Amino acid sequence: MAGHSKFKNIMHRKGAQDKKRSAAFSKLSREITVAAKMGTPDPDMNPRLRAAVNAAKAASMPKDNIQRSIDKASRGDAENYEEVRYEAFGPGGTSLIVEALTDNRNRTATNVRTAVTKNGGNMATVSHGFDRLGLITYPASAGDPEKVFEAALEAGAEDVESDEDEHRIWTAIDALHSVARALEATLGEAEGAKLAWRPHMQVAVAEDDAKLLLRMIDTLDDDDDVQTVWGNYDVPDEVMEKIA
Repeated sequence: MAGHSKFKNIMHRKGAQDKKRSAAFSKLSREITVAAKMGTPDPDMNPRLRAAVNAAKAASMPKDNIQRSIDKASRGDAENYEEVRYEAFGPGGTSLIVEALTDNRNRTATNVRTAVTKNGGNMATVSHGFDRLGLITYPASAGDPEKVFEAALEAGAEDVESDEDEHRIWTAIDALHSVARALEATLGEAEGAKLAWRPHMQVAVAEDDAKLLLRMIDTLDDDDDVQTVWGNYDVPDEVMEKIA
């Protein structure tokens, strides 16, 4: 386990997401419905659904909304969403992986391509620069880095990264849910537990490129079909302050 290296700006800025609460609830509802439809509607028996429900709770999504999304799948009247992935180069030599749940591939592909190309990027295969891993997240309040590190080590995790905002615990794909369950005994329920893309290296982004990159990510984030945008970008704090 590599320790507590800082891992900032890999997922989109939290401040921007906080302003889009309604859109965030829509994405969470879609993931809950898909997870419930693919397996059993019981979160205790369906690891993906359990992770989706935990993520919704962490985002303060009302219990009624969560249950409605599960019931929608159980009734069999939910839309038929499929999981799709798009890859692209972004400004400043960055790489992005866009994960979506869609009921219309053509619409989603067009929207993603437009967001990328209008902001200095182009569609390209970039996943070879990332590892596919399990990612479990806890708020910083879950414990000090040493406590979280020891708990993660004991639970069978592969790596831990802690900063002032959160703890990110990385696992092998097939160990994600077993590690998450083991951690509950010492750290409580996680904020999130899902498959993720971890870049082999980060790319520092200069101011002009950062403006384009963050505008691209904002546009993608605004798309109802897009669930998550992963990237290898690192926008330095001083650049963020200038363009915020």
